[in-house]
Amino acid sequence: MRLFVTIDLPSSLADAVAAVQEEFRDAEGVRFVDPTQAHFTLKFLGETDENRLDEVAEAVESAVDAADIDPFEVTVGGLGVFPSLDHIRVVWAGVEDGDAEVTRLADAIERETTAIGFEAESYEFTPHVTLARMNDARGKNAVQRVVRETNPTVGTFRVEQVRLKESVLGPDGPTYSTVSRFAL
Repeated sequence: MRLFVTIDLPSSLADAVAAVQEEFRDAEGVRFVDPTQAHFTLKFLGETDENRLDEVAEAVESAVDAADIDPFEVTVGGLGVFPSLDHIRVVWAGVEDGDAEVTRLADAIERETTAIGFEAESYEFTPHVTLARMNDARGKNAVQRVVRETNPTVGTFRVEQVRLKESVLGPDGPTYSTVSRFAL
């Protein structure tokens, strides 16, 4: 199973995500993510033996409990790229409000999952919702222009749970399904 831990955006924000993606339509070589599957990845666990599912779920539940965060509002907005504007691989929307809570959850999940043997992240966590990936540099200038010149707000929603999800890769991109939910 290919697993990851998320905060999912509600379906009510899918049109707003798509509207922000529309800003990048002129950029060649850009592959858009499905706006109905938009989420914050708190931790990518990767290929995981199905026999470890209970152990992983317990670790995520412990992390959510340890983070001790009540349901909170998050505002998705602003734009950024990874790893840099000179070499763009991922285009994302960030967090305008609620970033401290999202980061605290991610940090707790990182601690608990590395404690059970998952690899630690090699970079500092940046809360973001992936909008698109770049296949090549053809559209780099167009993406740079949009990121520099626009500052969209996707919307605000209430975070009440964290999800453990499975990703199944297919010819039309990944399909996500929720394995477990953990209430804040």
